[in-house]
Amino acid sequence: MRPEERDTRGSGAGPSSDGGRDAQIAPPSPGHDPYQVRAKNLLKMRALWAIPVIVGSILMVLVTVIYIGSVVNPVGHLRGLPVSIVNDDVGATIGARHVDFGARLQSGLTGSRAVSTLLSLTPERLQAAKNRMDHNGAYAAVVIPPDFTASLLSLTGLRLPAGTSAGKPTVQLLANQRAGTVGVELASGVLTPAIAVASHRIGQQLLARAAPPAGSATDAVLADPITFTSVDYRPLPSHSALGLSAFYVALLTLIFGFLAATIINVTVDAATGYATSEIGPKWRQLAPLPINRWQTLLTKWAMALPITGLLTGLMLIVAIGLLGMDAPNAGYLWLFTWLCAASVAAGTLVLFAILGTQGQLLALLLFVYLGLASAGGTVPVQALPGALKLVSQVEPLRQILSGVRSILYFNSAGNAGLTRGIITAAVGLIFWLALGTTVVRWYDRKGLQRLSPDLIDYVQRSITAYRAQAQPQPQRVEKGAQAGGVNRTRGESS
Repeated sequence: MRPEERDTRGSGAGPSSDGGRDAQIAPPSPGHDPYQVRAKNLLKMRALWAIPVIVGSILMVLVTVIYIGSVVNPVGHLRGLPVSIVNDDVGATIGARHVDFGARLQSGLTGSRAVSTLLSLTPERLQAAKNRMDHNGAYAAVVIPPDFTASLLSLTGLRLPAGTSAGKPTVQLLANQRAGTVGVELASGVLTPAIAVASHRIGQQLLARAAPPAGSATDAVLADPITFTSVDYRPLPSHSALGLSAFYVALLTLIFGFLAATIINVTVDAATGYATSEIGPKWRQLAPLPINRWQTLLTKWAMALPITGLLTGLMLIVAIGLLGMDAPNAGYLWLFTWLCAASVAAGTLVLFAILGTQGQLLALLLFVYLGLASAGGTVPVQALPGALKLVSQVEPLRQILSGVRSILYFNSAGNAGLTRGIITAAVGLIFWLALGTTVVRWYDRKGLQRLSPDLIDYVQRSITAYRAQAQPQPQRVEKGAQAGGVNRTRGESS
């Protein structure tokens, strides 16, 4: 059957699919409006209000709790933000006594409940800390320099051993902006007051040793001797949206997967006659095809694969080629985003197939709303509420973001998040394919068709009868109406 043979237009009243009604509908009386239902009649129906009010209210409450709850108090929810601490201080020997203020500072930070509760401080050497930050493993590193103790003791006027150099007492924070700018700010916000407290405590010890005149310049310097500075470690590229380009690419990847599934679902259902299509004033309903749920889902999955590849490719062409976004490994980025978008599209189509139109709301809530709140794209995962931290372990957006961040900022290192992203996207795709196959084929085996074969046959026969009725009947030619070689039919003027 050709598609045009199944086309029923909105310009005429088509047959009802209700088997209890006659396929031939009598035309309205002349002068009467055939569309007699008014808005006021619909607005009096309680059932009409129930779904928008109840479902809309529940959805908005959930979205507000998820969104606002994820960002309203990041410091209060902060637990275990990874930060390295490097103590290169060699100390100083004064007489028979060895002094090491660097070790005291390190133990003070790691032993402070105010710091250790919020940050996960890992003592390690400088090269190990840099390697960790190169693989997206830490937001920052606190570096205590080799001459830290010597520089503090020099402030008291104490003569240092020969060959000992002393500069200004400084503790440096190496900020890993590539891991996330908000995470760096949170780490700095915790460490700055903690270093200030340690500086005052060390200052009291220095004041007791030097005993300078009260109010003197030396007294002021020794009261707060440590300077805490922040330096960017491997600064971000200039066209990286201040470190947010990875988040936006990941978000667009997820959205394209969702949108592709939504468009494909509507298109296939309209083409097979299980949904209407309306473009402007044009309304169309095709006669339903005799196709089961499983074959319909296979068609949608097959379409989703090339379409998601096309959409993600166009996204990167525009972002990189037109807008100049920094992307050192564009080929890897396209393949990864294609895989992730295909996984999201497959899952969305499965929810459509299992739940019907309600599947779109559930997909929107699971993939988009919940994903945005738990991805760690703006607020780090360590600063999310407990429930969202748990959700982030399986939410696709966080896994997409990990892989995209690795490709854009960490030279596509597998242990910087790319391996995790590939595995979770592949597992997610397999999960949705398995779930869709199991449930949809079970629907078909149980006879839970979208339309029964008898009803499809009835619709086809009704359309045929309706068109036969609507088609103009050939009129008879009157005898003797031929004159001068001109044929005139009844009703025509001479």
